[in-house]
Amino acid sequence: MQTLVSQLTTSFADDAIELVKGFGKMIVHLATAPIERIANACDVGGVLARRQSARRLRATMNAHRPRSPWKRALSPFASLHHLT
Repeated sequence: MQTLVSQLTTSFADDAIELVKGFGKMIVHLATAPIERIANACDVGGVLARRQSARRLRATMNAHRPRSPWKRALSPFASLHHLT
């Protein structure tokens, strides 16, 4: 059984970690926003918009289907699929 002090300590630590993660995401978003605007302005053929819509469609289709934890481990290059 945990004591009140240990519960307060762990919840404070968890909240501090999430706060730092939030600030990190905000800084990354602020740093990459100009690059995203330039990329969207230069996207004459609509390639970025098609990729984003395809990614959203795949995410909604895969959300309903459970994935095997071993499927991703089969290929060491699975994380590089967006480079094609």
